[in-house]
Amino acid sequence: MRNLKDLLLDIDGVYCFPNFLDAINDFLGSDYVIDDFSDYYMDREAIPKERFNEFNNFLNNRNLYQNAQVLPYAKEVLKDLNLICNIYVCSSCINPFDITRSGKLFADKYNFLMSSMPFIKPEHFIFTNAKHLFRADIQIDDRLSNLNESIETKILFPSYHNKLIQDNELIKKGILRAGYDWKTGWLELAKILLEPSQIKDDQIKRYLLK
Repeated sequence: MRNLKDLLLDIDGVYCFPNFLDAINDFLGSDYVIDDFSDYYMDREAIPKERFNEFNNFLNNRNLYQNAQVLPYAKEVLKDLNLICNIYVCSSCINPFDITRSGKLFADKYNFLMSSMPFIKPEHFIFTNAKHLFRADIQIDDRLSNLNESIETKILFPSYHNKLIQDNELIKKGILRAGYDWKTGWLELAKILLEPSQIKDDQIKRYLLK
């Protein structure tokens, strides 16, 4: 029996964008796009402080994972990785600005993962903010602070909030970068983690062979 590598996979901003930005735009009547922001917590940039409680009440009545935007090629690459890795979802389910009502967020994310990632066993879902406690062979995350220094292959997924991180900082920490654009991040992950013979999708193969 093959020894599969263990892979810790972040969800928000890596596998998908929840409908958080849609909620902000609906609340404010604005037309922001994802790349307008530089703060991971985009609500800190967009929502006036005096309306923060009102916004959290507004959020609590929404399912942020209903019609969440799965990032380009995420499913295709994950299905191939699932053949050579034990994939563990390692993702937070807490709204740090409304902790007492985060149970709904937990349920909505769980139901989304069950329907969107049927190839990953729910026993492999880890919902936590304490990612430093876990060990694996590979970790993929869009937040530098979440990448565990004890993991051999650490990959920063490109996102709107990490564009300004310098390459030399990542090199010092032994962190790889899956490109600079979230639209092609999964193609770059395929280039890092898969051999051409392990890829089924023709477009991903062409990208890999560039």
